[in-house]
Amino acid sequence: MSAPQSEASLGRPRQTLGLVDMLALIVGIVIGAGIFRTPALVAGMAGSELALVAVWVAGGLLSIIGALCYAELAATFPHVGGDYHFLGRAYGERVAFLYGWARLAVIQTGSLALLAYVCGDYLQMLLPLGSYGASLWAGFAVVTISALNWAGIREGAAAQRWLTLAEVGGLVLLIVAGFWVDRAPETSGSSARGSVGLMLVYVLLTYGGWSEAAYLSAEVRGSKRRIGIILVGGLALVTALYVLANLAFVNALGLAGVARSEAVAAEVARAAFGSTGAGLIAAAVAIAALTSANATAITGARTSCAIGRTFPALGWLGRWDERRDTPGNALIAQAIVALILVVAGAFTRDGFALVVDYTAPVFWLFLLLTGLSLFILRRRHPAIERPFRVPLYPVTPAIFCLTTAFLLWSSLAYTGWGALAGCGVLAVGGLLLVFLKPVPEESLP
Repeated sequence: MSAPQSEASLGRPRQTLGLVDMLALIVGIVIGAGIFRTPALVAGMAGSELALVAVWVAGGLLSIIGALCYAELAATFPHVGGDYHFLGRAYGERVAFLYGWARLAVIQTGSLALLAYVCGDYLQMLLPLGSYGASLWAGFAVVTISALNWAGIREGAAAQRWLTLAEVGGLVLLIVAGFWVDRAPETSGSSARGSVGLMLVYVLLTYGGWSEAAYLSAEVRGSKRRIGIILVGGLALVTALYVLANLAFVNALGLAGVARSEAVAAEVARAAFGSTGAGLIAAAVAIAALTSANATAITGARTSCAIGRTFPALGWLGRWDERRDTPGNALIAQAIVALILVVAGAFTRDGFALVVDYTAPVFWLFLLLTGLSLFILRRRHPAIERPFRVPLYPVTPAIFCLTTAFLLWSSLAYTGWGALAGCGVLAVGGLLLVFLKPVPEESLP
C-alpha cells in the first residue's frame, strides 16, 4: 500500500487569523445581496408587521443555535475542511466526498458566480460596458477575488475587513434612511399569509453562510473557545441589523408596499435621497455581493483542498502554499468552475428563485447530517478535549437538527425541477466514487 499524503508534503495551514478577521468573514458572508431582495418575498407572506419581525428574529435565533453546534465541532476538530472533515469523521470519507463535490460543482461555485452576477448587474448600472456588461463585470469580479486570495490569506482577509466595513455602513445608512422618511400610510394590499416553512427557507437563506467559519478553524489564533464567541457575536449583530432593516423598510413603504416592491432597498433610498438614491443603493448592493463573494472564495477553496488531501488522485487540489498561507490550486480550480457558470449565465440566467430551488435541498441535507454528526462524535470520542461545548446538550443540537429537517422537507415541498438538478449533481459525485479511493481513515491528519 502506498504511503498516504501527509500534511508535511502537502503543506500545513498556520494560525494567522485574528478575532476581527473571523468576525469580518462571518458578518460579510451573511450580509449579502439577499437582505436587499428577500424582505419583499417574506413580507408578502407574513400577513402582519409582528409576524414579519417574528420570523426574522426566529431566523436569527435558529442560526445562533446552529452556530453553537458548529462551534463545538470546529473547536474540537479544527481542520481546513470544516464540514467536510466533520462528515468524514462521522460517516466516512465517501459521504464527505459527496459533500465536497456538491460544494465544488454547485453550492460554493454557484454562489460565487451568482454573487459575482449580482455585483455585475449593479456595476453595469453605474459603469455600463455594453450588452454583455453584467457578464464582463461578473467575470472580472471572479478573477479579481480569486487572484487576491491566491496572493495570500493576508490580502484576502484585509480585503474582507474593508469590504465588510463598507457593507455594514451601507446597510446602516439604508436603515437610517428608512426611519428618516415619514411613515408610509397603511394601505390594503397583498398580505395573504404564507407557509411558515417557506418563509423560514427564504429568511434562513438570507442568514446563510455563518457555518463557513468552520473552514478557517485551523487558522484561528488563540483559544478555540473563541470560535463560539465569534459565531454568536457575529450572528447577534446580523440579527439586529436584519430586524432594523425590515422595520425601516416597513416604516418607509408600509407592509403592503414592501410586499409589492421588486427593489425595496432602491425605493427606500429614493424616498430618502431622491434621484441619487438609485446610485447609492446600486453601489451598496455591489459592495454587499462582492463582500460575500470574497468570503465564499476563501472558504470554498478550503473544501476542495480537503478533498485533495483525502483522495490521492486529486492530490493537486490538496496542496497548501505555506508561503502565502492559502490553497492556491484549489482557488484556481474554483475560479475556473465559477467562470464557466458565469459564461453559461450570460446566455441562460434564471433568477433568484431558481438558484434557491437548485441549491437549498442539497444544502439543508448536508447541514442536517453535520448537526447529527455532533451526536455521533460525542459518542465515538467521549474523552477527547472539547474547548467549547454546546450548552444544554442534547436539547440545543436536537432543536437544530429538527429545524434543519423541517427546512429540508420545506425546500423539497416548495421547489420544482431545480431541486432534481441538485440531486443529479450528487448522483454524478456518487459515480466518481467508483474510481476514487480515499486514504485509510487511520492515516488522515
